Amino acid sequence: MAEEGRSLAETPTWSVATVTTLMVAACFLIERSLSRLAKWLRKTKRKAMLAALEKIREELMLLGVISLLLSQTARWISEICVPSTLFTSKFYMCTEKDFADLDHHGDGTANDTHIARILVGGQSMHVCDEGHEPFVSYEGLEQLHRFLFILGFTHVLYSFVTVVLSMIKIYSWRKWETQACTLSREQLQPRRKVMRRQSTFVFHHASHPWSKSKILLWMLCFLRQFKGSIKKSDYMALRLGFITYHKLPHSYDFHKYMVRSMEDDYNGSVGISWPLWAYAIICIFVNVHGLNIYFWLSFAPVIIVLLVGTELQHVVAQLALEVVEATATNVGTQLKLRDDLFWFGKPRVLWWLIQFISFQNAFEMATFLWSLWELSANSCFMKNQYMVVIRLASGLLVQIWCSYSTLPLNVIISQVFLE
Repeated sequence: MAEEGRSLAETPTWSVATVTTLMVAACFLIERSLSRLAKWLRKTKRKAMLAALEKIREELMLLGVISLLLSQTARWISEICVPSTLFTSKFYMCTEKDFADLDHHGDGTANDTHIARILVGGQSMHVCDEGHEPFVSYEGLEQLHRFLFILGFTHVLYSFVTVVLSMIKIYSWRKWETQACTLSREQLQPRRKVMRRQSTFVFHHASHPWSKSKILLWMLCFLRQFKGSIKKSDYMALRLGFITYHKLPHSYDFHKYMVRSMEDDYNGSVGISWPLWAYAIICIFVNVHGLNIYFWLSFAPVIIVLLVGTELQHVVAQLALEVVEATATNVGTQLKLRDDLFWFGKPRVLWWLIQFISFQNAFEMATFLWSLWELSANSCFMKNQYMVVIRLASGLLVQIWCSYSTLPLNVIISQVFLE
């Protein structure tokens, strides 16, 4: 009894009631906060954001179901015994040398030895026969439980930060929309001003000598993404192309349409879809010692965000080059809006890649936080501090860059091409 602690029958009722009160109060606080937020979204008629909130609730419910299943089946799973020959050090996250170093780091104290046992699976509450070990130890399942909770929390947080930074950037374009609407209402030579701004758009994207070469154009677009997501002339030209293509009045509020579209896209990105869950499971499976898989995967968001930014700039440059080759007098009618300018002819591919960037960065942060919480600063996860710093720094910088620059550019271009 001393090893397992007191049962509920032997625990004072005041301590049981205190814990129950705190748990119920915390749950009600979260539930009431989400309900008030949903009420405000309904009042302000933000249907897409309300749907996104429902997605967050669904994700919380999914995490709750996973938590319930793990807590109720952990003891049963830990009692499943398999031959010890299946547990080879090849599939350990850390090497046996790492365990030895960790054991001697604190002069062989009981705490360090306990951490080393955690890394290899921990101690099971059920003792298997000789030559057999638990399929997954009870303590290992508890750690997995907490890791999935941290992953869900960080993903929701990263998604929220992404949409906040993107909205800040998109709302900074509001002044251009106001100027465009004012221009459409002017009666004094509005066409000349429109043509001047369209000419600026064409000059900016088609005047460089590299624009004449298909290969050099890609290199030019790669460099342009570092100068900012979009210029005023780009916004005016893309807005005019959208309005002309859809035969809308020039006073149409294109900026308001973009904000609604951004909310719709955010609604579709909230939550961890099954492909992302599958990706996370594969990452956990291949995270064996010697591969440093998490370190190499941390560069995937950097590469992807640069490729996406280059592709978006290339789409805008192609539109400008087509205007140069056209002969019509109105630039708005010359913008040939079509999906085949994008990879695989699907603008949605770029949005999926941006979703993956956000999830990968959240996965990196979740792994780091879980390692600090569950293991130790001296574990193999933190052994190379330079690699840890590079992973976290690149993830944060890419997330900010993608949210504030790449995603807003994707929003306006994808909405221009949306039929």
